[in-house]
Amino acid sequence: MKKLMPFIILVLFSVVVQAQKHTPLPHGMVYGQKPDTMVMMQASKLEDFMGKKTRITTAIEGKVISVTQEKGGWFEMDAGNGRIISAHFYNAGISIPKALAGRTVIISGIAAKQFIADDMQHLAGDTVTGKKQHKVKTDPKRVVTFEVKGLMVDK
Repeated sequence: MKKLMPFIILVLFSVVVQAQKHTPLPHGMVYGQKPDTMVMMQASKLEDFMGKKTRITTAIEGKVISVTQEKGGWFEMDAGNGRIISAHFYNAGISIPKALAGRTVIISGIAAKQFIADDMQHLAGDTVTGKKQHKVKTDPKRVVTFEVKGLMVDK
């Protein structure tokens, strides 16, 4: 009996650990604040919706391509036409699982357009033909960044 009790505890502990590692992300699981789905749009329409605005507060639905960093909630979302939305949580204390990759999610927060430095050189005192002109390489696929306040697993 003395040898049987530690064996039973070990078996129960290993079952609990295995169950925690392989739990699927259920529909409706929320990280951060729950997004408002009433004003939601598709991620592929975000850039057109923004128009000339540089920042907007909105909720979008899209597919997570990859989780780049679990701590802080850094991930990439498909924006259609080969474009990518780089997203991260406003609250750096939130961690998201790698299993989120490939899932459709709804996120809410602030979307901001990225600009190439040459577009704003006149503000820095340089002209388009000035000798201080610098070329900054940016990825044309990453046009919008998203500061996430809440994420909900949809599909």
